[in-house]
Amino acid sequence: MTANPFAWTFRAQFLTGFLLCAALLAYAIYVQFGMLMLPCPLCILQRLAFAAMGIVFLVGGLHSPKGRVGRAVYGLLAFAAAAAGAGVAGRHVWLQSLPASEVPLCTSMGLDYMVEAMGPLKALSSVLAGSGECAKVDWTFLGLSMPAWTLAWFVGLGLGALWAGWRRR
Repeated sequence: MTANPFAWTFRAQFLTGFLLCAALLAYAIYVQFGMLMLPCPLCILQRLAFAAMGIVFLVGGLHSPKGRVGRAVYGLLAFAAAAAGAGVAGRHVWLQSLPASEVPLCTSMGLDYMVEAMGPLKALSSVLAGSGECAKVDWTFLGLSMPAWTLAWFVGLGLGALWAGWRRR
């Protein structure tokens, strides 16, 4: 295998995508339990998007279809999960950029309670509206908050999935 990831096989690219998603989720769990920072509802949705992407990457990498159509389908599925995650992360970054006077009030309800009390669709709508706990910046690296980094990862992994699925071999 060459050092250039753009020249790797579909299998290698998709299994690498899976490993990156697994590493990002492992870090999120470390932040939650090791650094004692509870995730807000938008963070949980981003984790679900990384998990969905990781599953697509794993299944696609293990299956490693020989036909162009099969690879394209896996690429589109992984991209769809990345796009959904990027949408949530973008909303999260936007909430964090608001002045304190414009930040929505805190809901202080967990996502599981919201789904149980309101139903899945109304809870999702409420979560995407955002709340005060989602606007709080607790963690930064190189000047970017965690949602900004997840947005970058969603864009990178989504484009990588499209590249792996659609390039000519």
